[in-house]
Amino acid sequence: MKKLGLRERVVNLLARREHSRAELARKLAPHVEEGDDLDALLDELAARKLLCDERYAEARAHTLARKYGTARIEHELRRQGVAEDIVRRVAGEMRASEVTRAREAWQKRFGVLPDTPEARARQMRFLAARGFDSETIRAVLRGAADD
Repeated sequence: MKKLGLRERVVNLLARREHSRAELARKLAPHVEEGDDLDALLDELAARKLLCDERYAEARAHTLARKYGTARIEHELRRQGVAEDIVRRVAGEMRASEVTRAREAWQKRFGVLPDTPEARARQMRFLAARGFDSETIRAVLRGAADD
């Protein structure tokens, strides 16, 4: 069985999905051998537009937005090593649809307004755990009857 070189590994990873630079560096670090220059390889990929943290952040945020709030998306992007300015820009774009996304997550899980304080607390905890802020949660539980 042929051992994959660093370049082949990175191309295989990028062929599957977008990755942040930090995520690729972390995944490839155990495979670096003497004579390999991981930073130079990542720089080359970035110069050739095959590696782009902005593109990764937008794709990842779009995927996560189906289920999670902006706070959770921001946390995930930071955890993957995306630069703070990119995180802020993507989060700003996500905030525009925050209530709609929270309402969809709430509707899918519950669909009925809470009739007891315990049920209301449970629904609020569910949305908070998904990364929606308290203002958004209140808007969803207050406005769910408007639909």
